[in-house]
Amino acid sequence: MVQTEGRRRVAALAGSLALFIIAAAFVAASAASAKRPVELVRLSADPYTNPTSQHRTEVEPDSFAFGKTVVGAFQVGRTFAGGASNNGWATSADGGKTFASGFLPGITSVAGGPWDVASDPSVAYDAAHGVWLISSLAVVRSGPRAIVVSRSGDGLHWSDPVTAVPPVPAAGVDKNWTVCDNHRSSPFFGHCYTQYDDFAEADRIKMITSTDGGLNWTSPANTASGDHGIAGQPVVQPDGTVIVPVSNPVFTGLQSFRSTDGGQTWSAAVPVTPTPHHPVAGGLRSATSPSAEVDRDGTVYAVWHDCRFRAGCSANDIVMSTTSDGLSWSPVTRIPIDPVDSGADHFIPGLAVDPRSSGDHARLALTYYSYPNADCTVASCELTVGFISSRDGGRSWTALTELAGPMRLDWLADTTQGRMVGDYISTSFVHKRALPFFAVANPPDRDGTFDEAIATVQGGLHVNGSVPYALEAAGLSE
Repeated sequence: MVQTEGRRRVAALAGSLALFIIAAAFVAASAASAKRPVELVRLSADPYTNPTSQHRTEVEPDSFAFGKTVVGAFQVGRTFAGGASNNGWATSADGGKTFASGFLPGITSVAGGPWDVASDPSVAYDAAHGVWLISSLAVVRSGPRAIVVSRSGDGLHWSDPVTAVPPVPAAGVDKNWTVCDNHRSSPFFGHCYTQYDDFAEADRIKMITSTDGGLNWTSPANTASGDHGIAGQPVVQPDGTVIVPVSNPVFTGLQSFRSTDGGQTWSAAVPVTPTPHHPVAGGLRSATSPSAEVDRDGTVYAVWHDCRFRAGCSANDIVMSTTSDGLSWSPVTRIPIDPVDSGADHFIPGLAVDPRSSGDHARLALTYYSYPNADCTVASCELTVGFISSRDGGRSWTALTELAGPMRLDWLADTTQGRMVGDYISTSFVHKRALPFFAVANPPDRDGTFDEAIATVQGGLHVNGSVPYALEAAGLSE
């Protein structure tokens, strides 16, 4: 378990601080800003010292939950040119109350592997074979790239990686994302799918499939029309249909494709919508890729940041569209974090949908980054982390909960594409609580060493107003 300084203070000042927190919760419940106290837990710390990385940096988390277990994965020791010293993991077996953490073996040189850097961690669980999977992009600088998969039976002990996509030239694979079919009613129960793009072929979409718990993977397959895209997130419906929302780099929009035969063939991609966006200020790295999830009955939800609802495209909202078949999508709706004239900017969303809920009672949880002023500068931008939720499939939403910040941009790891918290972040449901995974930065040390790490909310957040677990225990939830 990773203990935070806040937890030690709570232990030392339990009586008086408990009263303060409870009072603050009541004040916050009536405040227009909807800021509430949350107890963050730092999940990991960069242990490496290799000179090629910016140390004490952790970025770009993904997560997945099954039962009471949730596993997060993230980059550790980010380099300027791309990738990180290694990919790390953080696992809770008790619904997010306590965590263990570590680093994947056998991928990069700092962990006994052949690769220079690792990147793009994606977490999945294969219920048919009882195995957790973390897929990673493995890179030799100015050399080949591959996609590798680390396996674990308990989320705590990880194997040396299996090669899912063999090494290809430097201008090759990118942005892998893995999901498994955990629906016992599906004819393809136990199939796992990884989507990636090949930028040697102008970001042509590729799909691979495993039917044995990630030990072996098929040769890469194209979509029926050889479509191009980047940063797709496959999801699996209860009948085994795989739907993949993916960004289209040509017309700057969202498209989707699917498979109905367990990954043997993939349809042509259909356009969903253009995705106009306001450039995020301060040069912050901020991809417009979708975050996608599926509910119990198979409705697929995709969110991304988009400026269509703001006058003059002056700032970004988080917006959403849904589908039941991957072919026809609902009109794009705005998630009402704040008024359209607020001047705030919202970006890099991580969506969770409670897989035990559906339809008008689908529980949605959304974590995202934000600026209070979309037109800030590198020196003045104040980066925050927000959370908002819905209990009715996105028809209505709670007030926002501010989880972290403000952070200065120069507290973040630097990259060729700007300062970085991640091209994506993540939220996962453990029963009715949502666990967000996101990067939080504090001021660097005097010598310039960063203090950027992955955090979550202790015990998770309810979707009924985002009451933290610590306050729920005090009787402040519904």
